[in-house]
Amino acid sequence: MNQLSIESTLPRIGMVSTHGYVAAIPPLGAADTGGQVVYVIELSKKLAQLGFEVDIWTRRFEDQPEIDIVNERVRVIRVPCGGKKFIGKEYLVDHLPEWSENALRFIAKHGLKYHFFNSHYWDAGVATQRLAEALDVPHIHTPHSLGLWKKQLMEKDFPDDAAALEKKYNFAERIRQETLLYRSCEAVVATTPPQLDLITHDYGTVTENAHMIPPGYDDNRFYPVSAASRKSIRQRLGFEGQVVLALGRLARNKGYDLLVESFALVATRIPDAILHLAVGGEKLNTNEQTILDELKAQVARLGLESRVKFGGFVSEADLPDYYRAADIFVLCSRYEPFGMTAIEAMACGAPTVVTTQGGLFRAISFGRHALYGDPFDREDLGIMIVKPLRHPRLAARLSRMGAHKARSLFTWTGIAQQLISLVEERVSAASFTDTEWDEPWNDGD
Repeated sequence: MNQLSIESTLPRIGMVSTHGYVAAIPPLGAADTGGQVVYVIELSKKLAQLGFEVDIWTRRFEDQPEIDIVNERVRVIRVPCGGKKFIGKEYLVDHLPEWSENALRFIAKHGLKYHFFNSHYWDAGVATQRLAEALDVPHIHTPHSLGLWKKQLMEKDFPDDAAALEKKYNFAERIRQETLLYRSCEAVVATTPPQLDLITHDYGTVTENAHMIPPGYDDNRFYPVSAASRKSIRQRLGFEGQVVLALGRLARNKGYDLLVESFALVATRIPDAILHLAVGGEKLNTNEQTILDELKAQVARLGLESRVKFGGFVSEADLPDYYRAADIFVLCSRYEPFGMTAIEAMACGAPTVVTTQGGLFRAISFGRHALYGDPFDREDLGIMIVKPLRHPRLAARLSRMGAHKARSLFTWTGIAQQLISLVEERVSAASFTDTEWDEPWNDGD
């Protein structure tokens, strides 16, 4: 597919993700550029394999090209709005009417016809609803996270900072726009059961229009390896001792400070435990650098300089090997709609501890697929980390069954098929929860 080719007879899908640095090879860790971008790119690739052309619509800024080719059936189309400077996702909404009008002109100019639109996060949802109404095309919206949920958790975590949080995150406008969006689009797709509950109960969305499809991972990249291969990987990465791994963007909601507090407890019980924080992007902005400096000061204050390693950015190519090399992976977020890194880690055979401040823990059986703990409770999270490090049989079980769980539920092919089924057959994706989510704890092997 060349830059503006529309000669294909395949049906065309419009994926919309307006904020961040969306690209064929996204600069993960850059501002507003993380798991959601991976989600959109990978889902688009699988939709293409199912027989579709896919256009990923985003915002054009800085010196980005208008078109970015992902593969022969998938491309990124960038539409300008709000000037050339980066705009954070919280206030991009002010410029979305301009984005939508420019996108409609582009679509008309090139004669593009869409089977449906799938928007991601509330800003893209607002922009896409305008396109869908103008073109009379179904609009499926995937929130990824919810303003009400984030606001409640942040105000609980920082009770004296409500005014500052409102100014930074634009919660009132976000929640207003989300409420309108969920009642206007064709369907809302939650990624976890708690999200589905909030969408229907708190936002008042009609139950028949709310569905659930979990995120996915690339099983061609994330899979376990032999003990010999793992040993070689650890040597290459310089991993020594029992490595506790956390990775992702440098953001306060990721809870790395909570993990450091919990690791202080781990360090007293596991003499060779090392916490490896692979956090941040290739280049850090001022806010990210501040968070990193605070983490390093916290480590020094706790006397953990020799036990905590700051690894920095991990490339997409190296990511699976970091999971494989770790003795345990921890998803420690203050709030996490899902937690793709945890699924990727499980798929690679890493024993995993996930936060209870999110939806993923409801998809796993405690002690079988993974463990979970409350990152706000230092002892609770710390003990959960200690257990697999002390008990090899538990670690082996979590490694084996966690990988099996990931393969059975969360591959991108399965996610893409569920989305197409939702659009074309109107089969409720919420039925997914009947047999796979909210499993009983004592379910045996």
